[in-house]
Amino acid sequence: MTVTPAHSAPTSALLHNPRIVPDRRRFKRFEIALLGRFMRQDKHEFPCKLNDISVGGAPLMSPVAPAEGEKIIAYFDQLGGLEGTVIRIFDGGFAMKFDITEHKREKLAAQITWLINKGDLGGHEERRHERIALRDAASTLRIGDDVSVPCRVLDVSLSGASIGTKIRPEVGTEVMVGKLRARVVRKHDQGIGVEFVDIQDPEALRRHFG
Repeated sequence: MTVTPAHSAPTSALLHNPRIVPDRRRFKRFEIALLGRFMRQDKHEFPCKLNDISVGGAPLMSPVAPAEGEKIIAYFDQLGGLEGTVIRIFDGGFAMKFDITEHKREKLAAQITWLINKGDLGGHEERRHERIALRDAASTLRIGDDVSVPCRVLDVSLSGASIGTKIRPEVGTEVMVGKLRARVVRKHDQGIGVEFVDIQDPEALRRHFG
């Protein structure tokens, strides 16, 4: 079968994908099971599970339910950070509506298309979105025009990277990791997690940080 490349798949590809059963929602949903976490407005993180998603939003299973109307960021390794608003609480979880730009929506559509089709790709292609463990690859973290500090790239994937640094910009801050534009989506004990602004090619990532 012909598989639409992840880097060029438009949002409309999801709306006409034969694997997606039409429903009454604005955006079509399809099943993707992923484990992740979400961050509440108070910066606390909690585990969650994704069972299905559309480019407009998703229901998340979680032992902790945020408040309806609360702004959160859900993070999945294969999709990166997804900002949104909690629109409904249900038994065992909640539903969120994504608050994302059209560019981000197109990127999400491409990532979803790849996840739908990855079972048919096999071999090397099936491993494209896995994280690449690095031996503390040295890089530079730049924040705005004035701050530039050395950092360590702990691991990297098509959608983002984990950065070892003592500087922890606020979530949502745009930064440069080496020559790659990124946005801070979370903080952790060793530094920060970033999401690349543009979809990256796996081989180029290996060359860049290898």
